Amino acid sequence: MNTARAAAAARPERNPVDQTSPAGLVDDQSTGDPSPGTGTGTGTRLGRALFASGAVCVVLGGLVAAVTGPLGLAKGSWAAAYLVLVCGTASCAIGAAQTRLTVRPIRPALARSQAAAWALGNAAVIAGTLTGLPLVVDAGAALLVAALGAALGLTRGAARALPLWAYRAALIVLLVSVPIGMVLAHVRN
Repeated sequence: MNTARAAAAARPERNPVDQTSPAGLVDDQSTGDPSPGTGTGTGTRLGRALFASGAVCVVLGGLVAAVTGPLGLAKGSWAAAYLVLVCGTASCAIGAAQTRLTVRPIRPALARSQAAAWALGNAAVIAGTLTGLPLVVDAGAALLVAALGAALGLTRGAARALPLWAYRAALIVLLVSVPIGMVLAHVRN
């Protein structure tokens, strides 16, 4: 038996639920060690799902842009830009970062909550804007802030490198843009 296997066999079993950090991360269930970007775990599944949904939104945004002129959609260019930039590109960035920058696997409940808040928040912002209901935009904005806050919190403990700082900066730009969008929704309606 090699030394790595012997060391792994000598580690005591730990219950990952008992090893939860304030950021909602759990230790890897197989070894008890942090496993950034290993390709397994809830964080990676969430990251892949967010990336895939982001790619779909980029395509949808392109389709909306293509039909905006011919159909005379009043808010079509806004919807296309929102689908591409926020729903699409931001989802891809968050998804990619959560597969590579999180230190430990993400608790399933947190992963589901973050994904649901992100999806429902974006849907509410789009629906509220297209229907002229700023309070629906506000509700969506609150969900987006929760999802972005969770994404930011999940970077705690990650290696301090340029990709981490760029990701955090992008999250902060998105967080700052939320209240700006809320104000615009109220001013326009």
